[in-house]
Amino acid sequence: MAVSIKNAREIEKMRLAGGVVAVVHQRIQEAIAPGLTTRDLDDIARDTFREMNAESLFLGHHGFTGRICASINEEIVHGIPGKRVLRDGDIISVDVGARVQGYCGDSAWTYGVGSIDPAAAALLRDTEGSLYAGVAQARAGNRLGAIGHAVEEYALARGYGLVREYGGHGIGRKMWEDPHVPNHGDANKGVLLRPGMTLAIEPMLNAGGDATQVLEDGWTVITQDHTLSAHFEHTVVITTGEPEILTKRRAAVVH
Repeated sequence: MAVSIKNAREIEKMRLAGGVVAVVHQRIQEAIAPGLTTRDLDDIARDTFREMNAESLFLGHHGFTGRICASINEEIVHGIPGKRVLRDGDIISVDVGARVQGYCGDSAWTYGVGSIDPAAAALLRDTEGSLYAGVAQARAGNRLGAIGHAVEEYALARGYGLVREYGGHGIGRKMWEDPHVPNHGDANKGVLLRPGMTLAIEPMLNAGGDATQVLEDGWTVITQDHTLSAHFEHTVVITTGEPEILTKRRAAVVH
C-alpha cells in the first residue's frame, strides 16, 4: 500500500481546500430550515464554489449529479440532492468535498432541521464525539487501526449501530487515496502513521442496527431497519504533535 506523505506546500493547498469546505458548511448550516429542498442546499454549494474558485469533488464522479451529498434521516451517505423537502424534525447529513489548486478537502456534518427530538440530538452529539475520539488517535507513531478502534469503542459503549461497510480514506490530489480508514478494528494493526499523512476520518453511527442497503438509485445508502443515521467527517494531517484539522471552520480567503 503506497501512502503518500505531503510536504508543506501541499498541506497549505489542502488547507485552502479545507477552508472552502468549511465555508460551504457554514453557509448551508445557516440556511437549513423546514421547507427548503436538498437542491436548494446544493445551490448554496454551487454558488460558494464559484465565488471561491473551487470545484466540487462529487459532481460528475461516476455520474453523480450533485455538488454535495445530502442524506436525510435513515439515509447514511451518498444521498442525491433533488426535490425532497426538509421537514421539521429531520436530520440531514451534508457531505462537502472541494478541490482547490489541485488538492482536496472533504468534510461531512449532520444537522437538525428545526426542532429535533432528544434521541436524534443525542445521536448527532455522540457521532460527533466518535469523530473526535478517532481524530485524537491520528498521531505519528500510532497504527492506523487506533483511529477505528477509538471510534468503535466510543460508539458501542453508547449503544449505537456502527456502519462498517463504509469508512474514511486517504486524501490529497485525489478524493480517495490509500489508506482506507475503517471505523472499527485493532489499535495495533494497520500502517504506521507518519507526519504528512492526510486522512479523512468519517464515522457513521445508527440509532438501530449495523446493517445497510443501497437504494435503487445506485447511490443512496440507508439503514436496513430504517432507523436514523448520522455522519461526521473531517480531513486531518498527521503532525509531530496533535493532528491538525484542515476542514475546521474558520475564515477562508477567496482566491
